Amino acid sequence: MSNPIDTKIVNKLAEILDKNGLAELEYETENFRVSLVKSRAASTACPAPVAEPAAVVASAAPVVATPAPAADDVDISTLPGCVKSPMVGVVYLSSDPNSANYVKIGDTVSEGDTVCLIEAMKTFNPVKAHQGGKVTKILVESGDPVEYGEPLVVIE
Repeated sequence: MSNPIDTKIVNKLAEILDKNGLAELEYETENFRVSLVKSRAASTACPAPVAEPAAVVASAAPVVATPAPAADDVDISTLPGCVKSPMVGVVYLSSDPNSANYVKIGDTVSEGDTVCLIEAMKTFNPVKAHQGGKVTKILVESGDPVEYGEPLVVIE
């Protein structure tokens, strides 16, 4: 490793992540790229290397099993299969008005499959499934405005 990542930069990025209530933050230079992801089990940021040189070691928070709440009490955004909006924009369930939706309830998807698009600043950004499974809920309609972190689709 000829260019180790400065831990002061990682600490400052973690501070920005916490201070602004962000779930993820990426920082990139010519020499390295760092992706910080806030752990679900703890409120600490977990630095994870994304590209060479691997100067930041990923740390994983332990997962604590908790009993499932009653169906009426479930916050959909906390479900592990909930696909959330990565940005503010307008959601589209298909590539154009004359095309079929990327997914419908009951479809089986694989990790990495596109489930919808988010238009932000005249750019269409695909939203990918973070896990494989069956689509059980679609929580938005094409043309709906969405906020960062808003639940879009549930995959079980």
